[in-house]
Amino acid sequence: MPFHSVVIFGGAGFIGSNWASRLLKTTEARVHIFDNLSRRGVQHNVSWLRRVAGDSDRLQITVGDVRDATLVHRAVQPATEVYNFAAQVAVTTSIDDPREDFEINVGGTLNILEAARKSGRKPFLLFTSTNKVYGQLGSRNLTIAPTRYRCADQRGVSESQPLDFYSPYGCSKGAADQYVHDYSRIFGLPTVVFRMSCIAGPRQFGTEDQGWVAHFLYSALQGRPVIIYGDGRQVRDVLYIEDLLQAFESVRDRVETTGGEVYNVGGGLENSTSLLEIISEMERVTGKKLQYTMDLPRSGDQPFYVTDFSKLHRHTDWQPKVSVPRILENMSAWWKANRDLFTAFVPARVPISALQHAPEVAS
Repeated sequence: MPFHSVVIFGGAGFIGSNWASRLLKTTEARVHIFDNLSRRGVQHNVSWLRRVAGDSDRLQITVGDVRDATLVHRAVQPATEVYNFAAQVAVTTSIDDPREDFEINVGGTLNILEAARKSGRKPFLLFTSTNKVYGQLGSRNLTIAPTRYRCADQRGVSESQPLDFYSPYGCSKGAADQYVHDYSRIFGLPTVVFRMSCIAGPRQFGTEDQGWVAHFLYSALQGRPVIIYGDGRQVRDVLYIEDLLQAFESVRDRVETTGGEVYNVGGGLENSTSLLEIISEMERVTGKKLQYTMDLPRSGDQPFYVTDFSKLHRHTDWQPKVSVPRILENMSAWWKANRDLFTAFVPARVPISALQHAPEVAS
């Protein structure tokens, strides 16, 4: 395999750290993590990646913000592959501060794209978008079953679904998604957009706003109550992190086909579940009952979203392999082996001003 220099924006997060570990273990690539370390749990992920890298000089870590165009340009300049996982991820936060949401998700992505364009290397660039770009999907024909909503259309949502941004978060991720797609058409960058459903797996420090499977599971294990917004019949498809990493490899290795494309990525119909159903499965796996209360549905929530990943399968032969019960079993085992990580309070955010005093750390 030719030498790869990889930069991962948001590389200390759940998806980014798992991808960095995969690259360090299975390739000879030099891996550059670029992250502002503002998310809960990322300090543990950084320590883990340093252990994975060992005595090699293949891991570099920059503490920085994607809104800093100069730092972004410096990170991208030598890269042959660029992964943009950095984002403001919560709908609720985007409603509280739409401008910051825009500046991170759109402005940060544009900084990365411009750095890639100006590097002259035409690096492979993958951007993780969201199913929220399809809006509320309120026009779908749903029926109510005891534990879930059912949809007459059993094919799931494909890339032909019209975009219908809903919430500032949907707008910002959708705009960034379109910028990434257009930079392939206009500037010839080999970009790929993944519009993702729910991703879950070990090393996920989930919250109410993002990473809900981990939030529910670890709350059950710790005896903490959660809030369900709506009646619990909402349906999502869940994709295991290792299956997602294989999807990254699939599109990277077939860039002649995948470059410039947009793909819906998720667990599909076989890995679809309602909140009520997955809670029941969590109780089976853990032997603990999840305590929850119900509240009104949140604005823009999709009552039914299941991914049609057939386009990605046609182009790369990729498909999910890990079932929802196995996902929960693996996550539960990881939590039990790392429960000490959840005992200490970890600040939800680190002020950017504090990060500016330590712009780069190399390992």
